[in-house]
Amino acid sequence: MISYRALMKMDVELHSPALALAEEEEADMNDWKLPLAFMKKRHSEKIEGSKALAQSWRMKDRMKTVSVALVLCLNVGVDPPDVVKTSPCARLECWIDPLSMSPQKALEAIGGNLQKQYENWQPRARYKQSLDPTVDEVKKLCTSLRRNAKEERVLFHYNGHGVPRPTVNGEIWVFNKNYTQYIPLSIYDLQTWMGSPSIFVYDCSNAGIIVKSFKQFALQREQELEVAAINPSHPLAQMPLPPSMKNCIQLAACEATELLPMNPDLPADLFTSCLTTPIKIALRWFCMQKSAKLVPGVTLDLIEKIPGRLNDRRTPLGELNWIFTAITDTIAWNVLPRDLFQKLFRQDLLVASLFRNFLLAERIMRSYNCTPVSSPRLPPTYMHAMWQAWDLAVDICLSQLPTIIEEGTAFRNSPFFAEQLTAFQVWLTMGVENRNPPEQLPIVLQVLLSQVHRLRALDLLGKFLDLGPWAVSLALSVGIFPYVLKLLQSSARELRPLLVFIWAKILAVDSSCQADLVKDNGHKYFLSVLADNYMPAEHRTMAVFILAVIVNSYTTGQEACLQGNLIANCLEQLSDPHPLLRQWVAICLGRIWQNFDPARWCGVRDSAHEKLYTLLSDPIPEVRCAAVFALGTFVGNSAERTDHSTTIDHNVAMMLAQLINDGSPVVRKELVVALSHLVVQYESNFCTVALQFIEEEKNYTVPSPANTAEPGNLTPVRDSPAIPRLRSVNSYTNIRAATTARNLNKSLQNLNLNEDGGQGAFSPGNISTSSSASSTLGSPDNDEYILSFETIDKMRRVSSYSSLNSLIGVSFNSVYTQIWRVLLHLAADPFPEVSDLAMRVLNSIAYKATMNARPQKILDYAHSAPASPTSKGTHIHPAGGSPPMPSTSSSSLTNEVPKPPSRDQPASRPPYTPTLGGPAQPHSHQFPRTRKMFDKGPEQATEDGDDPGGHRNYICPALQTGLCDWSAKYFAQPVKKIPEEHDLESQVRMERQWRFLRNTRVRRQSRSITQRGISRLDDQIFINRNPGVPSVVKFHPFNTCIAVADKDSICFWDWEKGERLDYFYNGNPRYTRITAMEYLNGHDCSLLLTATDDGALRIWKNFADQKNPEMVTAWQGLSDMLPTTRGAGMVVDWEQDTGLLMTSGDVRVIRIWDTDREMKVQDIPTGADSCVTSLSCDSQRSLVVAGLGDGSVRVFDRRMGPNECRVMTYREHGAWVVKAHLQKETDGHIISVSVNGDVRFFEPRSPDSVNVLQTVKGLTALDIHPQANLFACGSMNQFIAVYNSNGDVISNIKYYDGFMGQRIGAISCLAFHPYWPHLAVGSNDYYMSIYSAEKRLERR
Repeated sequence: MISYRALMKMDVELHSPALALAEEEEADMNDWKLPLAFMKKRHSEKIEGSKALAQSWRMKDRMKTVSVALVLCLNVGVDPPDVVKTSPCARLECWIDPLSMSPQKALEAIGGNLQKQYENWQPRARYKQSLDPTVDEVKKLCTSLRRNAKEERVLFHYNGHGVPRPTVNGEIWVFNKNYTQYIPLSIYDLQTWMGSPSIFVYDCSNAGIIVKSFKQFALQREQELEVAAINPSHPLAQMPLPPSMKNCIQLAACEATELLPMNPDLPADLFTSCLTTPIKIALRWFCMQKSAKLVPGVTLDLIEKIPGRLNDRRTPLGELNWIFTAITDTIAWNVLPRDLFQKLFRQDLLVASLFRNFLLAERIMRSYNCTPVSSPRLPPTYMHAMWQAWDLAVDICLSQLPTIIEEGTAFRNSPFFAEQLTAFQVWLTMGVENRNPPEQLPIVLQVLLSQVHRLRALDLLGKFLDLGPWAVSLALSVGIFPYVLKLLQSSARELRPLLVFIWAKILAVDSSCQADLVKDNGHKYFLSVLADNYMPAEHRTMAVFILAVIVNSYTTGQEACLQGNLIANCLEQLSDPHPLLRQWVAICLGRIWQNFDPARWCGVRDSAHEKLYTLLSDPIPEVRCAAVFALGTFVGNSAERTDHSTTIDHNVAMMLAQLINDGSPVVRKELVVALSHLVVQYESNFCTVALQFIEEEKNYTVPSPANTAEPGNLTPVRDSPAIPRLRSVNSYTNIRAATTARNLNKSLQNLNLNEDGGQGAFSPGNISTSSSASSTLGSPDNDEYILSFETIDKMRRVSSYSSLNSLIGVSFNSVYTQIWRVLLHLAADPFPEVSDLAMRVLNSIAYKATMNARPQKILDYAHSAPASPTSKGTHIHPAGGSPPMPSTSSSSLTNEVPKPPSRDQPASRPPYTPTLGGPAQPHSHQFPRTRKMFDKGPEQATEDGDDPGGHRNYICPALQTGLCDWSAKYFAQPVKKIPEEHDLESQVRMERQWRFLRNTRVRRQSRSITQRGISRLDDQIFINRNPGVPSVVKFHPFNTCIAVADKDSICFWDWEKGERLDYFYNGNPRYTRITAMEYLNGHDCSLLLTATDDGALRIWKNFADQKNPEMVTAWQGLSDMLPTTRGAGMVVDWEQDTGLLMTSGDVRVIRIWDTDREMKVQDIPTGADSCVTSLSCDSQRSLVVAGLGDGSVRVFDRRMGPNECRVMTYREHGAWVVKAHLQKETDGHIISVSVNGDVRFFEPRSPDSVNVLQTVKGLTALDIHPQANLFACGSMNQFIAVYNSNGDVISNIKYYDGFMGQRIGAISCLAFHPYWPHLAVGSNDYYMSIYSAEKRLERR
């Protein structure tokens, strides 16, 4: 047995990590507090809308029963020969005793009464009585009603109490003219006269026979129709075609073998009474039950005196009728299949009423051994639990009757609806996820009619709809739509939040309701909610979402909302503090003027585009994205352009261009689409620019520093061993390789990819993006772009985007040129979906440009930018990018891309001219192309079997990213539900708790080892040959995984088991290399960040496990980076607790990125001419320490402005700083080491070093253990020395264990584990080894 105390302890541990009492297993509270980077929905989901559910709730063929034939064969006073009646016997017909007056009068009175009873349910129908008719009279009646009804429904009511029972041959009986004979009337003929759609009610004994015959005749007709359709020469085909009986409904009083009840307390037409006067007969029947004796003083006479009217819900009779409707509807909805429920209970008001009442008939008549029959057949409902609720409601009502009638006391309303709402509420609060729908849903619908309960009902309905799209579909199928549509006419303020919530849920699942809303002026309701500043932001957000759906691709909606002042309303809310509101306001604006020029001009008058500019720097990426979308549709209208609108388009384009280096790929994808609208709009101008760039690219070669193999280069590429099997990477991760189409990286062409779709990931024909791009953009040659990735990359580097004023030609300052450069830049984006979209846009224009017969020469002044604030000479420094590099810099670390001589300057010699045969090959040599870009001219282009005109519009204006639909999913999913990670019982939470306990264990055990002191560190615990030369190595802080990067791929090893876990391609271009790695969220769901020396940052998930690695995000961390083997590449440092990423390298700034906002928050100028080689930061003190190539160590306080943030510069090192490390304690020192091996300790507040140690010279790599006060040095001289903080060597490692003492290669990288005393070493001979303190100090 487990003790009570142990149980309590377990409970505490589960519910509150803070109170986990077991000291052994106490998770570190800091882990719970640490924010997680890149774990938002936009990172974990594909950006696309939800699959539209097929909505079956909307009645496609709503019908009316417009004509009713009442055929009564009573022959009052004469009993039919085949029925022996009891004595006394049931006599009442339509509540009239036929023997109480003359037969003819009785017949007419009964006919009149029956018509009145039906009129209660359908007052507008056309009624025709046929009393004791002949065959001809029935024929005449039916054919005339069908003729007038056209395609609508006709009802045929047959009372056969005065004629013989139906025959097995399918006949019912009527009379001859003299009433001397009964004449049979064939059901086949009746079908022919009545046609379809029809409903038949048979109130006679053995009525089930008629139903069977009817079905047989209907089947016969179907066969005749088929024969006639197949064989036109068949005699049947010559005859008029019989109508199909598929849409016919039948209600019969009893089975084929049963007689009607003859109980004298019941009416003779019990079935008709149940169908047409259900409350009256239900109350009578209730009084006839034994249980009625429990209600004192209630008699059959008293029932006749119940006050009120059936249609007044405030009176007792009206309330009972209302409860009856709710109960029968509920029973039907819970028992019937959905499509049958829709057809019988929602399609036609009269049919619905008859079927509700039919459920009562089944209950009452079964108690007299009579089973009513219907076609379509219904499952039995007479025992349903809801009938007990009906009995209780009747009981409560009748028990008040004596005092109401005798003493005139007030009527107390039934608690039925309140109790049913409570039951619904219990279902909502207590239920599990997967369960049967709540049976009270149809009752909630009825309650919406009551002002007393309406507020509560709407609240519960909203909570139900919040369960997800399935709940919305269910509510719509019950018939909620007309009710909530009608409620929009209410002016009650308290209903507003509830109705807005409900409508947001409905429209998120079924946007086709936009038309119904506009038709009923429902949009005005939401316009007033949006304009009401007293409404909470979340309700205004839902209102603007609803309006965004109303105007989405629906001109009527756009016109209605434009008249309703939607644009001005939206613009007022742009600066609201609620981010979701800002996002949807922008999307709504983007949609109202999408292809709708009046709205665009209204926006222009209100300066909408200028107001939207502020959102381009919004802290929330989705909001920036929405703003780009809105500005994209603003310039994307296809209407004729005036000078004014062209100027506006140019201004918008230049504002959008500033987002070129936005940190979020979602934003950049939207940017490509927005710019593609502009490209479509100004196609001819862009074709001209494209041709000019193509010429430049042909005539110019760019030096590629990446191939200048120097003696000091630590990553030899030539004699690499056979490339191992790389794992195929999920969906879009390797598209970079694919976008180069046939010109695939040679390293990738050699790869032996996995069969399971890896090949697909690389084959050029299979490039897919998550957007609809794949369908709207084809490429001219399907498997080959006109502009390959290398060509575009070269164009981008020729035109040196970083300084747009380095103009190639005078008019190259035009907006079109600058946008072309932006697109070139985006085509080289590290995130494949962005680059793929940009490639498509560029290739579309390149294709059209080369298809034009005579390309015009370069743009003349007429096309240059208008005189506006964004006109000539403006630098587009992407969001305050780094200043252009000084051309005088003689530092060997900056290889400037030479600028081509421009026309308005004397041709000067570029700073660096490569010579053939020299170490630097022209850029194009690295990319062996299958053909030159434009060898295939216009003549040959048509040979591919494609008509050149066929590609005329393969950037289609409808190109989109799916952002809006993806954003709308938020409203379709549960909004009020506790997120899984906050649910203490959820698996996500448990897994998290497990990870945090593991972290605590690692910290505690490693601390106990390091505190004892480490006397040696040379025990080799792992060695393996890495697939590529290790260039960066990084231990995972808490599990046994180590990441080893070579030039462009990452390998994961389990160092404890000694096995390889994963190896995948990072996706960086050929001439770049990985220079830094960091684990993000290492304490929880780990992501891996890789930085390459072109300034690109990529973040990966699902590595080193059984899933495929996926790229979470990627962005250009530093612009203006020039890949060079002699530079520091890109260096980064990561602060988990603030979510800040420091980046620097071969640039003059330290750029700080906020990963939560996915945007650059600060550029700290280094104030030096050399590169940054090492970064270290401390979030507690807001300090950033940088080691530089010139030997200086600089300390920055990031809280201060750019001019005063450098608080200290140490110039004690004489050479390149290999590592600068800032200890994390409050008074932690700075430790820096240079190539010369001098280790210096600085106290951040004092200007000189406080300690100096000398280690080996010629350092190539160094790392400092953050906990154990150790540092390890690797040198060119092929050995590793490990020192303690006093400068004593504790270990020298020169040879591998177990490899016959093989000498260690030149050290390319090394790294300590953040906690354990482990040192990982990568060397140029491809080996990767890990050394540890003695085995006895290892983990137990």
